[in-house]
Order: sequence, then C-alpha cells, then structure tokens
Amino acid sequence: MHVQLVKSFTFEAAHYLPSFPEGHKCRRMHGHSFRIEIKVAGEVPEGDYHLIDYGEIMGIVEPLRKRLDHYCLNEIEGLENPTSEMIAKWLWDRLQGDLSLLDEIVVDETCTSRCVYRGS
Repeated sequence: MHVQLVKSFTFEAAHYLPSFPEGHKCRRMHGHSFRIEIKVAGEVPEGDYHLIDYGEIMGIVEPLRKRLDHYCLNEIEGLENPTSEMIAKWLWDRLQGDLSLLDEIVVDETCTSRCVYRGS
C-alpha cells in the first residue's frame, strides 16, 4: 500500500527580501506566521500498519523549527534571501539525509500564498 503522510508545524519569523525591487513592500523588514507541511511517501512494509511514526518526523524537524522560530531569517546561513522558495529548499536540504521518505515540502507564508517543493 502506497501512502503519503503529512506533518505540519509553524514558526514565527521576520525577514526582508533584498532581491525584490527598491520600493517593494517585501524589501522592508516584516514578519509572518509560517506554516510548513513535511510530506513523506512510500510503501507500508508488509506486515506493518504504518509507514513512519509522526513523532519520528517531528523529532527530525524540531531542531530546524527551533532554528527558524522568532529569528530574522536573513541572518541564518543559506537564507540570506529568504523567499518561500528558498525556505522550502533550505528545509529540504537539511531533512533529506535524515528523512529518506521525504516527498514534498509546502511553505505557507500567508493564508493565501504557498510554495510547494519536491526536490531537484
């Protein structure tokens, strides 16, 4: 049986987007309540009833969530231009080694704007 599991988490952070044009509102410092979905997928092993424990996913994600929560994202190495796209890739690059079933990362920057990343 092939399944996809989703574990969500949130963090609050400030950022500014230096790649945006002068005068653009996102070039100024501002903050968001980010919502992230970590999606894993695979075949449930024969004789098992689950793919992976949600707690295991959270244990892998939590150190990264703490690194982002209540920080200025621009000050974090690799997030000097922290668009939703770059946040998704930053998370992917740090999770894929420990979370081999990683399938997709969704970054909701606002309640109406999101980025979906499935690796390169």
